[in-house]
Amino acid sequence: MIWLYFDWSTPEQGGRRSKWVRSWTVWKYFKDYFPIHLIKTWDLDPSHNYIFGFHPHGVLVAGAFGNFCTNYSDFEELFPGLTTYLHVLPFWFRCPLFREYLMSSGSVSVSKKSVSHVLSKEEGGNISVIVLGGAEESLDAHPGKFTLFIRQRKGFVKIALTHGASLVPVFSFGENELFKQVNNPEGSWLRTVQEKLQKVMGFALPLFHARGIFQYNFGLMPYRKPIHTVVGRPIPVHQTLHPSPEQIEELHQTYMEELRKLFEAHKRKYGIPEHETLIFK
Repeated sequence: MIWLYFDWSTPEQGGRRSKWVRSWTVWKYFKDYFPIHLIKTWDLDPSHNYIFGFHPHGVLVAGAFGNFCTNYSDFEELFPGLTTYLHVLPFWFRCPLFREYLMSSGSVSVSKKSVSHVLSKEEGGNISVIVLGGAEESLDAHPGKFTLFIRQRKGFVKIALTHGASLVPVFSFGENELFKQVNNPEGSWLRTVQEKLQKVMGFALPLFHARGIFQYNFGLMPYRKPIHTVVGRPIPVHQTLHPSPEQIEELHQTYMEELRKLFEAHKRKYGIPEHETLIFK
């Protein structure tokens, strides 16, 4: 308790990553299990700071963790001179011991203060990775669905404008294929209960299943489906210390357009039918 008292703010001040933990051999097996791939479409200048908007949330967020929280992805080779910080719910940093394990991977809080700290590096080179759909989006993480909760998520745009950080859409193809969820359409009793719990606890409780360790019929092990995390083109952002609602809305619309373009440009490579498109909520 004494340690928590004095160390409480660390997740909002860049965390405490450990190269040793990020290099555990288990992460290599984790990456190769699916497997997880990172695809670059554009060069990023290491003298700038960036916000990676990661989509979709899925159930596990495997692509975000495998690519940005371990030393076994191709990130350092593809984007030299840049350091990623995966922002997760503040709740997890209130758990003794687990919080140390989580921070050692390079994860930090998703609070405004934490994101601002990462993006305040004057010489650039930092990337805030934010899973924009959040817990709410995980409830729609069904195979073959591409529903993103983003229309009302504009806080990241305001922070980008405040710090002059470029916005980069990132889409992880295959993220929603790792688990099957119990059918929970909007308006159903199950979805209503899940949404109420999510509002109370701050995180969602999707009822999911996949395969077992030694059999493929039923279990909690994710299916072995390839994940291709595609990093899109950066959207230049001019620093505006006090952005107006109109400026935020304009940049938000630009971001959604770039995200849709990224999805449309790459979906056929990863077996997504031509008629499928993103649904923004």
